[in-house]
Amino acid sequence: MSDVYRALDDSTRRLILDELAARDGRTLFDLCSLLTTRHGLGLTRQAISQHLAVLEEAGLVVTEKRGRSKFHYFDPTPLSEITRRWPTTGRTTP
Repeated sequence: MSDVYRALDDSTRRLILDELAARDGRTLFDLCSLLTTRHGLGLTRQAISQHLAVLEEAGLVVTEKRGRSKFHYFDPTPLSEITRRWPTTGRTTP
């Protein structure tokens, strides 16, 4: 679970997840373009690829290769593990 927290600790990785949550199945080229145009980030393809590798290692992103293209998909399963660990239902507020 520490990989999930480390992955979410970076604002660029959170933006990548936001873009994948909005529409899955994006390529590295798609994500680079979106991060530049929508968010004003001027990162290299290699930098974004490294961010994607961290997200994939944490289980938040899964990939599928089709031909020469690699598509990235958001997997919220690790986030649900966090909510199972610290449930918010049934809590009393002070």
